[in-house]
Amino acid sequence: MKTIGLIGGMSWESTAEYYRLLNEFTRDRLGGLHSARCVLYSVDFADIEQLQVQGRWAEAGDALAAAARSLEAAGADMVLICTNTMHKVADTVAAAVDVPLLHLADATAAAVRASGLRRVGLLGTAFTMEQDFYRGRLEAAGLVVTVPDAEGRALVHRVIYEELCRGTLREESRTAYREVIQNLVSAGAEGVILGCTEIELLIGPEDSPVPLFPTSRLHAEAAVTAALGAWHAPDAPSRPATPPVRLDLDTVARTSLPARRWFP
Repeated sequence: MKTIGLIGGMSWESTAEYYRLLNEFTRDRLGGLHSARCVLYSVDFADIEQLQVQGRWAEAGDALAAAARSLEAAGADMVLICTNTMHKVADTVAAAVDVPLLHLADATAAAVRASGLRRVGLLGTAFTMEQDFYRGRLEAAGLVVTVPDAEGRALVHRVIYEELCRGTLREESRTAYREVIQNLVSAGAEGVILGCTEIELLIGPEDSPVPLFPTSRLHAEAAVTAALGAWHAPDAPSRPATPPVRLDLDTVARTSLPARRWFP
């Protein structure tokens, strides 16, 4: 098994979920006492969050690039950024290392397409919902992406930073998220991407009338698939993009998720 390098800590709540998922997927694939080969570089999210707020993305990219180089030096065969929002600096991170960056949006788009769906809603931070670095990559993969209205985006963003990243799960926030999801469905969404890794701590399949696509779960599953060798070199990108590890859609579609059923 190849070694998976994780840039985490954004927040550590979701990074802990990544670690659990990587080991569960490895155990399910290999059986027995097998667990994932991985190394983790956990940043201080307070520092990164300030750079986000101040729009200092180049500095944030440099910080994650340094983390990626440390992971490569520690023996990582691939790198994952364990957060959707910080894929805004994915190109900087990918350029800093010689090992591939497995892009979270690619793993998500592959799963949506393998499910047979095309029109999806997207929940995440305001950066992820409103900017092109993530939505554009999903759309380049052939998806039609809808986001909540301004009020819904503000709500989703606030809950992420003020509650979920701090380990707080509130029933009233779960109810509010359900309403946002229902509005996306009413607008034509056939499924909903949980485009912030912390959202999966609050929302599950029972909270949505349409399939949910949990990005940290999909990312971790794709990483284990890649680490076990079931991947091939990326095609030439049609637009400027981070060199990803491209997974065969058939491979993604054949892989079942443990516990709850998230998507078809």
